[in-house]
Amino acid sequence: MKAERKPLGLYIHVPFCKQKCIYCDFYSLPHQESRMDDYTAAVCAHLTETAPFAAGHMVDTVYFGGGTPSYLGPARLGKILKTIHKKYRVAKDAEITLEANPDSAGDWKALRALRRAGVNRVSLGMQSACDEELARIGRVHTQAQTAAAVEAVRRAGIKNLSLDLIYGLPEQSLERWQENLSAAVALGPEHLSCYGLKVEEGTPLFRQREAFTLPGDDAQADMYLYTVEFLEQMGYAQYEISNFARAGKESRHNLKYWNLDEYAGFGPGAHSDFGGVRYAYARDLDGYIRGVQTGAPMLSESEQIPPLERDTEWIMLGLRLSRGLDPREFERRFRRRFSCFLPFLEQCRQNGYACEEEGRWHLTPKGFLVSNQIIGGMLDALAQDKRRRAEAAARGDFRVEL
Repeated sequence: MKAERKPLGLYIHVPFCKQKCIYCDFYSLPHQESRMDDYTAAVCAHLTETAPFAAGHMVDTVYFGGGTPSYLGPARLGKILKTIHKKYRVAKDAEITLEANPDSAGDWKALRALRRAGVNRVSLGMQSACDEELARIGRVHTQAQTAAAVEAVRRAGIKNLSLDLIYGLPEQSLERWQENLSAAVALGPEHLSCYGLKVEEGTPLFRQREAFTLPGDDAQADMYLYTVEFLEQMGYAQYEISNFARAGKESRHNLKYWNLDEYAGFGPGAHSDFGGVRYAYARDLDGYIRGVQTGAPMLSESEQIPPLERDTEWIMLGLRLSRGLDPREFERRFRRRFSCFLPFLEQCRQNGYACEEEGRWHLTPKGFLVSNQIIGGMLDALAQDKRRRAEAAARGDFRVEL
C-alpha cells in the first residue's frame, strides 16, 4: 500500500512593485523591472533544486505574495507555475492564489492566461474605496480601477476573489470606514481581509506620522467591532482575527500558517516551515539570485524545533482562529494536560474575552482586540507549568500529572 502524501504549500515571494506605499514594511522593490527575468530564472531553478525534498508531499496550495506579484506579468508567472507543475505533485483541486494590485490587474486576457496556467484565486489590494485616502497612503490605483480589476477577474473566469482593506488610515473616520467596507462588499468578493493600520518603524509613514491625524486605539476598536458585525450580517463568517469568508472560501494557504502545517517558501524574504525546520531567506534580491546560481549562503535564519516544543506556536497561532484551541489536540500533540490554562481562560471568559463551545476555547471579537495580552497570559501559564514540572523532576517527584 502506498503511503499517503503529506500536504505542502508553496509560497513564492515576488519583491517587485510599482511604488512602495508609505505604510509598507514588506520586502518590496520599486523600479527594479530590469531584475525580473533574473529573479524568475532563480525561482524556477530553486524550485527545481528543492523538488526532490518534497517527493513525499502533495502540493495543495500555491501562493504568490509580495510586493505586487501581478506586476511580474503573466509570462514570468506562467514560467514559475509551469515549473511547479512539472517538478512537483500538484493536487487537482490545489488552491493557487495571486496577489494583485488593481492597477496591474485590469487586463482580463492576461488574467485568463494565468487562470489557464493554474491560478484560481486572486487577492486584490483594494485597501480603500476613497481615492483621497488611497493617494494619501501612496497607492497608485483608484477605486474605479479596483472595480475594473474585479470585473476583469470575473471575465477571466476566476471564481474565488479576496479583497484586502485597511482600517485606521490617516484622517479616517468610522463613517468613512463603513463606506469603504460597504463598497467592498458591493463588489461581491468571496473573501475579505481587513487589517488595522500599523505604523511600522522605518517606513515613510513612521517618519511622517506627526503630519497626520491617526485614529486612536478606541477608534480602531470601534472600526474592528463594526467590521465583525457587519460582515457577519453580509454572509461572511470570521475565521481568523482579520479574515472573513463565505462558506468554504477560507484561504486554504494561510490556514497552513495558523495550523502549523508545512509550507516551503521561495524568493528573497520568504519564510518556510518544512521538514521540521523553520527558515527564511535574506531580504536581498541580488543575494538570493547569487545564492541560487552559486550556492552562496541565502538564509537569514534557520531553527529546528522538535514537535513537542512547538506548544508556544500552537497557542499563539491557534488563538488567532475563530475556532480557537482544542484541549484534546493539545494533550495528544504535546503529551501534557491542558488544565494549566483553565484558570486564566476562566478569567478571560468572565471578562467577555473568551468562551468555550463544544469543548474548544476561542476568543470573542472583544478578545481579539486584546489578543496579544491574552496570548501573553496563556504563555505565562504554560511557562509556569513547565517550571513546576522541572522542579518536580529535580526533586525526583514523578507523580506530576502528565
